[in-house]
Amino acid sequence: MAPINGSTVSPLPSPVSKNGPSLTSPTRKRKPSTIATNVTMMEHSVGREQRAGVLGQHEGFRGCTIWFTGLSGAGKTTVSFALEKALTQMGIPCYGLDGDNVRHGLCKNLGFSKEDRAENIRRVAEVAKLFADAGMVSLASFISPFRADRDSAREIHKALGLPFFEVYVNAPLEVCEERDPRDLYKKARKGQIQGMTGIDSAYEPPLSPDLVLHHKETALEAVNTVLEFLVRQGIVPEEALSSLAPAPIRELTVTPEEKPALAAELASLEHEVQLDLVELQWLQVLAEGWASPLYGFMRERQYLQSLHFGQMLDLKRKCLFPGEEDPNAEDGEDTFPMDGPLNQSVPIVLTIDADEKARLTKDGRVVSAIALSYEGKRIAMLRKGEIFEHRRKERSARQFGSIDERHPGVAQILNAGEFCLGGDIEVLERITYNDGIDKFRFTPIELRKILAEKNADAVFVFQLRNPIHNGHALLMRETRAKLLEKYRNPILLLHPLGGWTKDDDVPLEVRIRQHEAVIEEGLLGADWTVLSIFPSPMLYGGPTEVQWHARARLAAGVHAYIVGRDPAGIADPASESGDALYEVTHGAKVLSMAPGLSHLEIVPFRVAAYDKKAHQMAMFDPTRKADFEFISGTKMRGLARSGQTPPDGFMAPKAWNILAAYYKSIAKQ
Repeated sequence: MAPINGSTVSPLPSPVSKNGPSLTSPTRKRKPSTIATNVTMMEHSVGREQRAGVLGQHEGFRGCTIWFTGLSGAGKTTVSFALEKALTQMGIPCYGLDGDNVRHGLCKNLGFSKEDRAENIRRVAEVAKLFADAGMVSLASFISPFRADRDSAREIHKALGLPFFEVYVNAPLEVCEERDPRDLYKKARKGQIQGMTGIDSAYEPPLSPDLVLHHKETALEAVNTVLEFLVRQGIVPEEALSSLAPAPIRELTVTPEEKPALAAELASLEHEVQLDLVELQWLQVLAEGWASPLYGFMRERQYLQSLHFGQMLDLKRKCLFPGEEDPNAEDGEDTFPMDGPLNQSVPIVLTIDADEKARLTKDGRVVSAIALSYEGKRIAMLRKGEIFEHRRKERSARQFGSIDERHPGVAQILNAGEFCLGGDIEVLERITYNDGIDKFRFTPIELRKILAEKNADAVFVFQLRNPIHNGHALLMRETRAKLLEKYRNPILLLHPLGGWTKDDDVPLEVRIRQHEAVIEEGLLGADWTVLSIFPSPMLYGGPTEVQWHARARLAAGVHAYIVGRDPAGIADPASESGDALYEVTHGAKVLSMAPGLSHLEIVPFRVAAYDKKAHQMAMFDPTRKADFEFISGTKMRGLARSGQTPPDGFMAPKAWNILAAYYKSIAKQ
């Protein structure tokens, strides 16, 4: 399989190649030493089963050694370290031993003679044995070219009854030479390195390895192959694999086969609730699975969990006092899988007023089925409904830290109904807007498929509700370069917010065309960028809201999230100077430690400004403060309205023309 961006390169100074002698220090022969005779093996007072009981998240002893062998450049370390990450995520303790790394410490006094190579492998095998005996999965990644040395390593484990698996990473010499991430083969061909395995030193392939990995496999495919092997060997429990699988998506739209029956039932219903545009957008969020595993608009139990804990703890339908019994227990509990608490920092509720509550209840109970309509068309069904009080000031204070009606998010809540209607939702058909950009509205499942077709081994997302300037593009390119140090093909999900925004924000249709122009101009690579619309409405909730933005993207399979300066922030409506309502760095800080987002890599936004000397957007350098100009949104809008252009290098010309045309039309109005 292909090594990921030369991941076998040692991060330590003065590297010594595991394939040939160091270019900076000569090979040293070890002096013969006297074998100690006055040593006695001491018995441990703690056994393997006792160690296993306190090690890892799964019961049972899992200690073993997986020995990856193959030519330099075959991908041994790539697979080993990727497997180490996967096992750790699954809660299985492990440690990766790499050839270069051990030659910086344990084996730094060894050269590359046949004898020294044998001693190198012996030492590593002894260390791996100790890790395995402690209950860890030891991952050894070594060329180990000679069968006798590998057989000796196996015998060291066999003597203690420890599993030892030889994994042959089978990549032909010509493939490894083509990869050659550190030019070792080139140097060996020129005679600059002596004893290079595969060139002037033999490699003896395993005759009967426990597992063979082929060079055409991707790193992800190879890791899956090894994991399946370890399940068969009883090392990895089958249930542990679920932690690696993408979280299941709960779509609430019925299947084509179910649609006629639901349409007929909706048409026959007596009770109906009309949705406004923002409520329709939240229904779309739920229907497409962005808030999985929510089954519909929140009932009181999930609402309180979200409002007070910022998490969804369970999917139970009833919120009870201690000792109280559920009178509707016969309805059963939700069975959709939910592995532990999930980050859910914003409530997703449907509000109604007192008159609507009266119409939807009969004999003190909510009617069994309610139609949800938009602009007179019935589009969804709400079943097993529950109505609870909507304490609007309390919600505003907790969600926004403000009850000032000049805050647009607060205003929406304070003007909403005094009750919430929660329940199970079934949506009749996909929600579309026929605005010319529905083709960019991909569901999480569709995005997973698109990203898989692009062979993405990492996905990073950039959310924004503003036009893209060249500083944004620079940050996205830098993020991809950083990810390329660990991954082979990181893909950008350019995911602008597509729901409601306040009136002075740039409309979605204009932003999408502007984003397309940025890609066309080459500032973002068309081959590594997917442009899609995130359907959520905007709340302007600062650190609270940015958690929702990040958590929702996990549904699409995102690995890294670029968080901006003052994400989802807004000016304090009570401030005459226009100070930010939320401290501008808190969004990134909160996101880095938010519960339920530990597997998401957070990429902080670096501030970009216009470098007047370089005539381009660049990352702000405080030591050259006078050389930078910050072009605010207000200044940008003023330039556009007046027909002026920003400095060269601020924004791609095609992208600027689209934005300028929009602001000119506004100015005319």
